[in-house]
Amino acid sequence: MARISAGRLMAVMVKEFIQMRRDRLTFAMMVGVPILQLILFGFAINSDPKALPTAVLVADSSPFARTLVAAMENSRYFAITRTASSEAEIDRLLAEGEVQFAVTIPTGFARDLQRGTRPVLLVEADATDPAATGNALSALSTIARQALNPDLTGPLTGLRAGPDPVELRIHRRYNPEGITQYNVVPGLMGVVLTMTMVMMTALAVTRERERGTMENLLAMPVRPFEVMLGKIVPFVAVGYVQVLLIVVAARLMFDVPIVGSLGLLSAVLILFIAANLAVGFTFSTLARNQLQAMQMSFFFFLPSMLLSGFMFPFRGMPGWAQAVGELLPLTHFLRIVRGILLKGNGLAEIAAEVLALLLFLTVVTVVALRRYRQTLD
Repeated sequence: MARISAGRLMAVMVKEFIQMRRDRLTFAMMVGVPILQLILFGFAINSDPKALPTAVLVADSSPFARTLVAAMENSRYFAITRTASSEAEIDRLLAEGEVQFAVTIPTGFARDLQRGTRPVLLVEADATDPAATGNALSALSTIARQALNPDLTGPLTGLRAGPDPVELRIHRRYNPEGITQYNVVPGLMGVVLTMTMVMMTALAVTRERERGTMENLLAMPVRPFEVMLGKIVPFVAVGYVQVLLIVVAARLMFDVPIVGSLGLLSAVLILFIAANLAVGFTFSTLARNQLQAMQMSFFFFLPSMLLSGFMFPFRGMPGWAQAVGELLPLTHFLRIVRGILLKGNGLAEIAAEVLALLLFLTVVTVVALRRYRQTLD
């Protein structure tokens, strides 16, 4: 075996450092990915969400009712953001995802409490994501008991010794049994599409450049938008095949309920797939080679998976992380697919999320077309 030369070894090492310095994107990924993971896992991820938006429907504005509502807010799990006027409004707020909980204090609440007949406190929860509601619901019975004890004085003191003075009735809507698969499996539809669509399209123009066939495209009488559309449309078909496989597996293997319209879901899929393909096409115009295109795809996929509400409760993240999450198409698609499959939402309930996807698609498409024109110069 030949002896290792320190000089030759040092020369190879210096060469690699020089190459690393020249490839700025790869070096930035080596430094940026660990920092991004540290920030996201250290500051943005929270499995015990607090200040969850809550609506109240108060039909008995007694001191006991006000005490209960104040105690829920003081627990830091609930943030009273809406005061509903009817059960229909509560149904709408929960269906559209504007609130996580809805609390109904019925007529005669104070009267029944004073008589010792245990009035019902109805708490409805959007349980499409069991992790977002579990801890808050577990704390409810303690909150109700401890909140009312100071008011149970004089003739009402005897109510402290018996069972809880209030009957807590919890309705976990859309996922009564708290089955995690009902939340995860529909979400996988968006995660798989994000990963594959962005990655495959990011290699499109880059592959042409590396193989030397870019000149053929430049010589053809084809406009930039036509090139972009021509490269994107075949992947749309691939995306639909992936979705079909996931939907079939979700129903047959995991027994995920399909309450809403699959036709509506198919229509929205076009927007979401096109948005991810446009992102991938943009990356392909920025990257110098396929390795850089893959690195950009990973850098986009990591925050999409962590900040969209797929792995961790979206409302558990701090405000800045939620703001970043709102910019990602996966965040809006997860709300759409879970709303359609689990809640039976129609177009009216998902309109805001559809508009967000349409806006994202428009912006990214404009950027991609401008970048592609620059590559022609």
